[in-house]
Formats: sequence, C-alpha cells, structure tokens
Amino acid sequence: MGLLFIEQCLNGLQFGLLLFLLAAGLTLVFGIMDLVNLAHGSLYMLGAYFAATFAALTDSFLLGVVLGLAATLVVGMAVEVVAMRRLYGRDHLDHVLGTFGLILFFNELVRLVWGPAGMSLIPPAWLNRSIEILPGVPYSAYRLSIIVVSLAVALLLYLLVMRTRIGMLIRAGASNREMVGALGVNINLLYTLVFGIGATLAGLAGIMQAQIQTAYVGMGENVLIVALVVIIIGGIGSIRGALVASIFVGLIDTVGRAFLPDMLKLVLSPAAASTAGPALSSMLIYILMVAVLVLRPGGLFPAAGR
Repeated sequence: MGLLFIEQCLNGLQFGLLLFLLAAGLTLVFGIMDLVNLAHGSLYMLGAYFAATFAALTDSFLLGVVLGLAATLVVGMAVEVVAMRRLYGRDHLDHVLGTFGLILFFNELVRLVWGPAGMSLIPPAWLNRSIEILPGVPYSAYRLSIIVVSLAVALLLYLLVMRTRIGMLIRAGASNREMVGALGVNINLLYTLVFGIGATLAGLAGIMQAQIQTAYVGMGENVLIVALVVIIIGGIGSIRGALVASIFVGLIDTVGRAFLPDMLKLVLSPAAASTAGPALSSMLIYILMVAVLVLRPGGLFPAAGR
C-alpha cells in the first residue's frame, strides 16, 4: 500500500505539472491580454500532432519534439496576428464565440490533414523504462522526465517574467497596457510574443501527453476545462498560482481515482464503488474551486492589480 501511495502521488505530481504547462500559457494570455482563449486546447492538440509527424519524418524523437514546438510557436503567433487581434477590447462573450470557432476550425483541419485516426509518439528506449528513485520504489523514466522538464520550464518562466526586460514589459502590460503603449512599446509585438509563448507551453504539454495516450482530434477540449479550473483556483494571471493549483488538482484527481473506489467499497457494492470513485474524485476538484472562490474570490495568489 505504501509503494502504491508513493507511485500515485508521483503520478499526481506529474499530471499536475502537465496541467501547469497548459494553465500557465492560458493564464499568461488572459492576465496580459484580457483574452478568454478557448482555442488554447487546440494548440495543445497541434503540438502533439506536429511532434508525432516530425518524429516519424526525421526518425528522431528529440528532433521531432523541437520541430513540433517550433511549429506550434509559429502557428500560435499566426493565430494571434490573423484572428486574436480582432478580439482585443471586445466583450468576453465575443472571445468565447470567436475562439470556439477556432476550435471547430482546428479540429476539422487536423481531421483533414492527419485523418480521423490518432497518432502515437513513441518515446526512445532510454525513456521507456523504469528508474529506482528510492530503494524498492521503481518509477517510469518518462513520467519522471515530465516532472523534471515541467519544473525546469516553471523556473525558466519565472526567470523570464521576473528577471528580464521582456518580463518587465509583460508585467507592465498586464497592469496598464495603455501606459505601456504610450511609452513607445510595440504592444502588438508584445502580445504576439506572449501568445506565442503560451502556444509553445500548450504544445509542450500536448507533446508530453501524446506519449502517454494517443493524440486524437479534440484531445484539448476536456483538459482545457481542468486547466480553466486551475487558473481560477490559483488566481487569474498568476504563474505561481497556476503552479500551486495544478499540483493540488493533479494530486486530488490522481490519488482520488486510485483510492476512493476501495474506500467506497466499505459502504457500497463493488460495482457502485468502481463507478462512484472516479466521479467523486472529479467532483472534488470543483468542490475545491468553490471553496477557494468562497474564501478567496481572487484565487490563492491573485495577480497584482486584480
């Protein structure tokens, strides 16, 4: 039981950090541009398909990942220039309707280009094995790599936002975009850069997920809902809040799915417990969100100015 608990906690951490990559880009875009981007999940999907395609063409996993991220960055910046700029300053309902249209567009585009069948991204042999992280505690090398890479990205994102001139402009743009524009900063270029960073983070999350389960049309929709819950819990526009909230959500969902069915078998039939356990685990995420909104309406770590 102890070994299973440790493994599930690590799985929860891995899932949470995967959510962080998706939520960080989403909260960055919302916090700076005040843009509700439901198409963020489509960029997550495109990252997975791009990486799988390039890995197959080059016969190199790492090269496929790098090219997949570059392609997602280019698509994200193109989407911002072509579509998103028309939505700035408009009502959030317009954002929802416009980006929902992009979801439909990208789903059909992927179905047209890659077909309705999914694509797999096979990790190399050095990742497709187990590592003994503690005496008697083996763990998947690939899942461990997700944890390491995600933490490294979180650190780099913190350094970018808090310790660089670009980060200073990003934070200033989030606080007062009109003043930043009046000081001579190219706001359009800044927005394109931020949107491209968010798209790349979403693509990286999709690439990592594609090696756990097959990439498929519409894979970004379900995880986008959880990512939205994460940024509400953490605080809209807060990278730190997204990190903390994503870990909480990942642990609650994963550990709950692993242990709640066995606990419910004490009071329910095995069949009912097996059905109710995962459902209750998913409900706990939303219960946590409601509790945070009641106690801290701005989230755990509200961004400055919100």
